[in-house]
Amino acid sequence: MHNIDRRNFLRSSLVMTAAAFTNSAFAIKPRRHLLSFSTLGCPDWSFKEIVDFAAQQQYDGIELRGLQRELDLTRCPEFSTAQNRKESMRMMKANNLRFADLGSSCTLHFSDPAIRTKNLEEGKRFIDLADEIDCPFVRVFPNNFPKEQTREATIDLIVQGLLELANHAQQSRVTVLLESHGDLVKINDLENIMQSASHEHCGLVWDIANMWMITKEDPVQAYERLKQYIRHTHIKDAKLVDGKWQYCLLGRGDVPVMDAIDLLHKGGYKGFYSFEWEKLWHPEIAEPAIALADYVTVMKRKNKR
Repeated sequence: MHNIDRRNFLRSSLVMTAAAFTNSAFAIKPRRHLLSFSTLGCPDWSFKEIVDFAAQQQYDGIELRGLQRELDLTRCPEFSTAQNRKESMRMMKANNLRFADLGSSCTLHFSDPAIRTKNLEEGKRFIDLADEIDCPFVRVFPNNFPKEQTREATIDLIVQGLLELANHAQQSRVTVLLESHGDLVKINDLENIMQSASHEHCGLVWDIANMWMITKEDPVQAYERLKQYIRHTHIKDAKLVDGKWQYCLLGRGDVPVMDAIDLLHKGGYKGFYSFEWEKLWHPEIAEPAIALADYVTVMKRKNKR
């Protein structure tokens, strides 16, 4: 009886030790960054070229910000009919890719009723499209605040617009994300808007460079105050040349973007790190095949550290 108990004890101890080792191994296994890129970076590529390149470079997803210079995705042939949408989804799935986000042109800072209605209608069309193609997010934004109205009035318009779009998304799987963009880049303003537009279908795109290049506010402070709202990120870098910001390959600039990536990773962020190479707006920067491939190399090297 004593020998049997001893044998059972040893067997149990070995099992527990193995389990502890296994759990420890899983615990220390690094969590891989989910990588995507915005099609803003390859404005002349076809959808097939984009998908093929993403698969070849081992990206996890694609952020759609227009196709072949058409920014309204609902007008693009790849998404204009139910059959074409199914084919586009099939192509993505066949290459183990996901739609990370749909970047709309819906701006929320206008007070003119006609302009405001047009923008909100686009936002709603994008929400409907995103739901059909299994894309979790639609990006909206403000740009430069109008001078003819107070800052408080503009912020109120943004809050109202976010809530209207979030209510439209209520019956879908889509969340509307406000990007830190234009004149909306200060931590206080973003936090106030997110608190005022509290809704389960509303969140934030953290564009680190957009904020830091203007405000120089510490990314640590930005992350701590905004992390509960962050669902998606825009990753890019830039350097100051003769007093002007110039976009550059990741890690070669002055933006503390790497520190922000570390904060996100250590904080348990599970979304995409989406490279926003603004080739459409800045044709002078490096070609997409160079920049988008370099991003994967830099991020994978960072993930191994």
